[in-house]
Parts: sequence; structure tokens; C-alpha cells
Amino acid sequence: MSLSADPRTDPARGQRLPRSARRAQLLQAAQAAFVENGYHAAAMDDIAERAGVSKPVLYQHFPGKLDLYLALLDTHSEGLEELIRTALATTTDNKERVYATIAAYFEFVARKGAAFRLIFESDLTNEAAVRDRLDAVGLVCADAVADVIAEDTNLPGAEASLIGMALTGMAQVAARHWLAQGAAIPQEEAARVVGTLAWRGLGSFPKVAGEGSEPEAG
Repeated sequence: MSLSADPRTDPARGQRLPRSARRAQLLQAAQAAFVENGYHAAAMDDIAERAGVSKPVLYQHFPGKLDLYLALLDTHSEGLEELIRTALATTTDNKERVYATIAAYFEFVARKGAAFRLIFESDLTNEAAVRDRLDAVGLVCADAVADVIAEDTNLPGAEASLIGMALTGMAQVAARHWLAQGAAIPQEEAARVVGTLAWRGLGSFPKVAGEGSEPEAG
């Protein structure tokens, strides 16, 4: 479900919508408020105004601000997980899988609406429900990568897990830095540069059955 549109320009504003459509509209408004102001400064009044509804309507769908925030975290965590799993499934060539995984993080960070800020830059990490969700999405993505590494190299699970976390952590930090610097390098090229760095390390772990994965020159 896309939450990138600005609800203030929604032609359905003020109209009676199906419950699912109204919920999506409210989440769009909440995302804009949270990304722009952070959780603590975002107000339910502002979210209702952005959505073009009254506060009672907003509370009919979401009992409180935290409920809105958690719903957004769930939606975008699932979106990131899907990107990573899709990247890993696109090819059986390990080098290209590394590039695809890095590129998935750049795609997530570049998406309209800046939902990545809720996942990677939350100002509510002291809230247990939020911290649990953020920890979970990080582990799910790292474990997906680790599973592939363990299968291809026979590395012990703990080592594969560490590498998976290192790779995904590097990818998201690099992607955020790229965006913060104004995306001076084209997205695909930036992902390829970081992917090359990652592959130079991962390629040193030989594949099972003697199928070497030595990093290429250049």
C-alpha cells in the first residue's frame, strides 16, 4: 500500500470513503506529519487537518497517536522486508545478489514520503512497542541475507548472522548519507559503488563445493 501521496490534495477529501480508503488517507496524513515534525511534535489536530477530517473521525480509526505511528511502522517494515527478499530472489549469482540487496536500501530511502525516517531515524525508540518493531525489521532483513550466506558458504550461523547485519547496516547508512548529500551521484551508480565495496569483502568467502567466489579485479 502506497502512503506517499499528499492527502491534502486528495480529490476525495471531505467525502465519505470506504473504511479501508479512509484509513489509508489518515495514514498518509500521519506519515507526512511524523516525517516533517517527528513523533513528539506531531499533533492529532494537524493530522486530522491534513486528512481533511474531524478529530472524532480520526479517533474512530486510531485511538491515539501511538496507534497511528505503529501502523505506519508495520506497513513500511513490511515494505522494506519485501524489497530485501525480492532482491535476494532475483538471481542466483552472488555478486548480483549483493548489488541487488544494496540497491534495495537505496530504493527504500529514495521513495517519496521519506518513510525511511520512521524506520531508521525514529525519535520514539524509548517506547518499547516501537523499539521492538525497529529491532525486528532490522533482524528480519539481516537474517534473510544471512540465510543466503550460510547456505552458500557453510559458515556457522553466528558468523553468517554477523555478516548479514554488517551488510544491511552498511547499506542503510550509506543510502541515507547519499540522500542527505543531495543524491549527487545517480541512485543506481551509488548503489553499485557501495555494492562493489561489499562484494570485495563477501567474495573472499568461498562457495561450498569449491566453487570459488574470488572478487574480481577493478
